[in-house]
Amino acid sequence: MLAGILSAARRNNPRDGITGALVCRQDLYLQLIEGPAEAIDALYARICEDDRHANVELLLSEDMGERLFPNWAMLDDTAPSLTWSAQDVAAGVLEAASPDELRAPFVRLSAANPGP
Repeated sequence: MLAGILSAARRNNPRDGITGALVCRQDLYLQLIEGPAEAIDALYARICEDDRHANVELLLSEDMGERLFPNWAMLDDTAPSLTWSAQDVAAGVLEAASPDELRAPFVRLSAANPGP
């Protein structure tokens, strides 16, 4: 299922001017999406309606200026870049995290993966 989601993202995101990264750890998926606000809103609506996604939660929405993943239609993180354990997530660490704390894994991932 994940391969299908990534394939569709890599096919459709360039058309919509969207870039980003998807971090997958066990049952936790964190995604950073960059692009025009209207395209991101439309994509987020599609994600929320897609039955392959459950418990979708928007943690942060802001204009970041420069993109972290300008060369990636959708980077799939295969390295252990997250700093939160499953227990941390269950205890609510993501909801309590600051914007800088939420961005940090993606900043590290971006630095390690400049482009395909």
